[in-house]
Amino acid sequence: MEKENIAVGLDIGTTKIVAMIGKKNEYGKLEILGVGKSKSLGVARGVVNNITQTIHSIQQAILEAETKSGYKIKDVVVGIAGQHIRSIQHSDYISRNNAEEVIGGKDIDMLINQVHKLAMLPGEEIIHVLPQEFKIDGQSDIKEPIGMYGGRLESSFHVVVGQASSIRNVGRCIQSSGIELSGLTLEPLASADAVLSQEEKEAGVALIDIGGGTTDLAIFKDGIIRHTAVIPFGGNVITDDIKEGCSIIEKQAELLKVKFGSAWPGENKDNEIVSIPGLRGREPKEISLKNLSKIIHARVVEIIEQVFAEIKSYGHEDPRRKLIAGIVLTGGGANLKHIKQLVEYITGMDTRIGYPNEHLAGNSDEEISSPLYATAVGLVMNSIENKTQSAVKIETTVVPEKVTFQKDYQFETVTRGTTEVRIPKAPEPTPTYEAPPTPNEPEPVAVYHETAEPRQESTETKIRKSFFDKYVDKIKEFLDNAE
Repeated sequence: MEKENIAVGLDIGTTKIVAMIGKKNEYGKLEILGVGKSKSLGVARGVVNNITQTIHSIQQAILEAETKSGYKIKDVVVGIAGQHIRSIQHSDYISRNNAEEVIGGKDIDMLINQVHKLAMLPGEEIIHVLPQEFKIDGQSDIKEPIGMYGGRLESSFHVVVGQASSIRNVGRCIQSSGIELSGLTLEPLASADAVLSQEEKEAGVALIDIGGGTTDLAIFKDGIIRHTAVIPFGGNVITDDIKEGCSIIEKQAELLKVKFGSAWPGENKDNEIVSIPGLRGREPKEISLKNLSKIIHARVVEIIEQVFAEIKSYGHEDPRRKLIAGIVLTGGGANLKHIKQLVEYITGMDTRIGYPNEHLAGNSDEEISSPLYATAVGLVMNSIENKTQSAVKIETTVVPEKVTFQKDYQFETVTRGTTEVRIPKAPEPTPTYEAPPTPNEPEPVAVYHETAEPRQESTETKIRKSFFDKYVDKIKEFLDNAE
């Protein structure tokens, strides 16, 4: 029987950490087996700033996912984000020794390795190299060069750069939580896999993932990633503005934003008031919903304008680079009321909310279909593509308690589960014996023992190697050699 490909994604966000276990069903859809969520402690704007707290939060999420799914997690694919991430465009080429030989994968690898040698700022490392169009001997707009002839192979690249120390800190948290790191994926790319269709990527689309600490942007055109950016503002700054503007505590501010908040202040009337309980017996505080919406509106406009500036810098106004499919909003911030209308008003581009339910099985929990879980769903999809066995089933065996009867009877020994049990032979004629003290003869009590396969040192060999693999190996080597 073929082994199930169980995939695990771990989304380490600023406000929450999500561990998600899933597999593909017979229809090719993603079946979610278990989800664990914990409050993210020790992460600010996508960057780990407290190792101990982050480890604790990861362990909580992992444990909850294991309990709900009945699977033991071995390794995870982790999303990389944070304000330290930036991207650059770069072009490079190689000259082949024999132009009469067809171009193969080793030529592409040689070109990518050459890009990895680019000099970066101190403390920065290249973590992702994405080829775009290729050129062969001056012939441009080639998407698949393998199998073609040529002497000069050239390509433009989208290069993602980040702080090496920040990524290693994430790796350290994963390892210290008792699990292995099987892959890294840029979070906007994971979200894009979960909520964008191939048609949208071909037509041209901007994905805006509004998280708690950052807002991530990924632009696709002709099916290729063209631009990525991280705006260091997210839902948390909106909550902070409400807290300061209404003079309430953070918990109340978050609740107000989620339940009554709107990005469009014109909707609320002046007499719409919500009462907030006072602290330690103080008088309740009355908040005008119109003022609340004005506070939210001001901050959301600032975030969207910064994102729109990045879209313009990509060259959206150029007719050849026009994003026909417009904007797709996802992440927790996409649940804010009327944010879709506000984005359309500011950018003038068609906008929709991105839900990951297109890839999910029909019996999936409604909560998982929320934009809040788009990144986690994308990470699980990435883990499935890597063909890793990231979790194993927790097996249960029934071991009955030993059953004893009166000494006057003859016994035979049988094996039940892992225990040898003596049971009475049925003599002829059936003897009479003293009844047990309880009205009904007690049945053997089943004792369940959980056994799991031992944790493997490394994951199974991936069928499809991603560009992240080399960097993952570097992180593992660094963690192994660290004091």
